Amino acid sequence: MKRLFPRSLIGQMALLIGGALLIAQLVNFALILNERQKLSLAQNQGPAITRFAAVASDFGQAPAEFRTAVLEDSSRRGARFSLDRQSAVPESAGREGAIETRVAQALAANGVRAAEVRAAFGGELRPDPAPRAARPHRSPGGPVLVISARIGAGAWLNGRLVTPRPDPWLTVRLAAATLLLYLIVLGATLFIATRLARPLRDLAGAAERFGGRGEPISVTPRGPGDLRRAIDAFNAMNRRVVTLLDEKDRMLGAIGHDLRTPLASLRIRAEGVEPEAERTRIVATIEEMNAMLEDILVLARSGRDREEQRAVDVTALVDALVEEYRELGRDVSLDEDAVRQVLDVRPNLLRRAVRNLIDNAVKYGGSARVSVLRSDAALEIAIRDAGPGIAEDRLAAVLEPFARLEESRSRDTGGSGLGLAIARAAAEAHGGTLRLANAPEGGLVATLALPA
Repeated sequence: MKRLFPRSLIGQMALLIGGALLIAQLVNFALILNERQKLSLAQNQGPAITRFAAVASDFGQAPAEFRTAVLEDSSRRGARFSLDRQSAVPESAGREGAIETRVAQALAANGVRAAEVRAAFGGELRPDPAPRAARPHRSPGGPVLVISARIGAGAWLNGRLVTPRPDPWLTVRLAAATLLLYLIVLGATLFIATRLARPLRDLAGAAERFGGRGEPISVTPRGPGDLRRAIDAFNAMNRRVVTLLDEKDRMLGAIGHDLRTPLASLRIRAEGVEPEAERTRIVATIEEMNAMLEDILVLARSGRDREEQRAVDVTALVDALVEEYRELGRDVSLDEDAVRQVLDVRPNLLRRAVRNLIDNAVKYGGSARVSVLRSDAALEIAIRDAGPGIAEDRLAAVLEPFARLEESRSRDTGGSGLGLAIARAAAEAHGGTLRLANAPEGGLVATLALPA
């Protein structure tokens, strides 16, 4: 069920409000239809009941010699009356109790005392065998209401009266009106939901696209006042964030410049230190500080890298890195089936990321097997080593800055803990990802995926 439930604001509002409105409209339609049908029946049956009661009153007040004439004179215009010894409505017929009650009340109102009243629908209005009624009284098409009232000992006043045909379009008109009202209210709801959803969608898209690089993304305020204020606040926040990042870059540049100068001075002074073993250790420490400083600056600036993107053959870039390591005597190779793909990338940043991954593979696994593959809409650069791998619960942790599996603080054995963090930041700067996984046959596989 959760898969069928819409995720968007418009979809959820349409489903919830539309469903509630539909149920309310169906209940309202049923109630109105029932009342209209009752009213229609009352309007259709009322004249026939009133006419029967009037004929019964005239019949009871007329002298005996004129009673037959009263019945004959009333048997016209869709009605026929007769005085019989039996009721025209059998006792076992499908009688209409509500109509019988109304007939009894109408007779009482006209001063007619009836011992029993029967009423039912059925049959057709047949011609009276009397000469006056030789012409058939044809029904105008509506149902015939048969009413019988016992007004004397063994005497039944029977009347067959044509009632108007029920409105065949009553249900259709009510259904059309209900549907029209439903569509109007639902349309207004969707219109309001759309006015709310579009600015929110623009806001979410701008937040997703904002990576702290370049100019701040501005969203045009629109929609209700509350949303406009939220968009204005987002635009102001974007500008403040970009300003802070620019200040951070300038600060890092100043720190890097100020630190490199005394380190260079220390390096020159260290050249004159004796004995040689002590000099070597001091120079190595200075070089380690320089390398760590460079790593920190690269990581800090990776999200705000000013390098322009340009079209580069990624496979050729990786192949050149592999050749550099092979020339240094390292066990690094590129799969022969590596695909060729040209992408818009920042070459120096991508080269630094791939170099860090290969360095880790060679340092901790002894070798590196590099492959370039296409997967869905991404180009994947995978580096596999032959080492022991990483515990599953530490795979995510080692991607964080300064995370080290080797607890010593020596750069030779544990590194600075920034290599994987720099590679991940470089991947994210390109809109991609960096994944680590232990291979089934052993070793660690680092996959840098770039959107193709």
